[in-house]
Amino acid sequence: MERHAVITEEMLDRLRSKIGVEYHPREPFYNTAATRDAIRHFAHGIGDTNPLWTDEDYIRKSRYSSIIAPPCFLTSVYWPGGVVRGLPGIHAWHSGIDWEFYKPILLNDEFICTEILTDLVEKSSKMAGRTFIQYADILYRNQRGELVAKATGWVVRAERAASKQKGKYSQIQRATYTKEEIQKIYDDYDREEIRGSNPRYWEDVTVGEDLTPVVKGPLSMRDIIAWTMGGGSPFIRAHGLALAFQRRHPATAMTDSTTGTADVPELVHMEDSKAQELGIPGAYDYGPQRICWLGHLLTNWMGDDGILKRLYAEVRRFNFIGDTTWCKGKVTEKYINDGEHLVDIECCGEDQRGEITMPGRATVSLPSRG
Repeated sequence: MERHAVITEEMLDRLRSKIGVEYHPREPFYNTAATRDAIRHFAHGIGDTNPLWTDEDYIRKSRYSSIIAPPCFLTSVYWPGGVVRGLPGIHAWHSGIDWEFYKPILLNDEFICTEILTDLVEKSSKMAGRTFIQYADILYRNQRGELVAKATGWVVRAERAASKQKGKYSQIQRATYTKEEIQKIYDDYDREEIRGSNPRYWEDVTVGEDLTPVVKGPLSMRDIIAWTMGGGSPFIRAHGLALAFQRRHPATAMTDSTTGTADVPELVHMEDSKAQELGIPGAYDYGPQRICWLGHLLTNWMGDDGILKRLYAEVRRFNFIGDTTWCKGKVTEKYINDGEHLVDIECCGEDQRGEITMPGRATVSLPSRG
């Protein structure tokens, strides 16, 4: 039987000693450059068909001379808060990102990342025993030394055994749909609107107007695999590479109670049995994956001439295999700051139960008729 790790004061002291210290990853997380294929794989991994990311003929008519990457592409370079260090053997749930974007991601841009652990906060939890929120800042610089973006990411750290014993999600019912409900979802896919080359001018935006929703789901294993193909994975490796990683980081192994085999805890996103080891009814999506869906919503709405300046999102509830998420937004304010025409948006992910699983907010810069 697997011996579950528990959080000790010694572990906490070791982790706290790293607060404020710059960490430079020794090996790539996934993508190191915004190549044509990497951009396409990422966009398709979140179901984003905006031609700005993939169509060379289309892009030549835009403000850019070549294809660019979606702002959230940087998730595939390094997961904000998701590449977890410290507290070996203690599970991590990705719980949010606060993105600030400064520069567009141009074709073949290369990236160097710096991670800084900023805080470790104890919190009460209905889901598990002793629980901490771990915060980190990630700085993304391109080959020209320009700061392209900054992201603050955070994860919830909790003991696996305590999480299972609490059983907070034991009453959740897996999603089922009638033919009519499935057709409604498909109809919402058909209503998706990519603003594209038709500029959305700041003067034409009205406070209180809704963004055309973007639907994701019903979530399937296909969607999870497509995401990892585009967004990468901190743990999933094959055969001898997987064994070598496990030997370097033995606490990452999660032993299946029924088969006795050790594998990565990331399989909670792919196997019901792994998720149930943590007291969760079944496999669920990745936190960064869902946040990238909001990026899809916003870039659809703002058009080719808009600029996503900031995106903040919290992952508050699980999104299980079979669940459907509608990414929604509403304009809450418009204003001018240092010559930029800005719009604030309240956005969220809402599931088929009517629950807000991911509240968020964003700021977009739009072109002005003036």
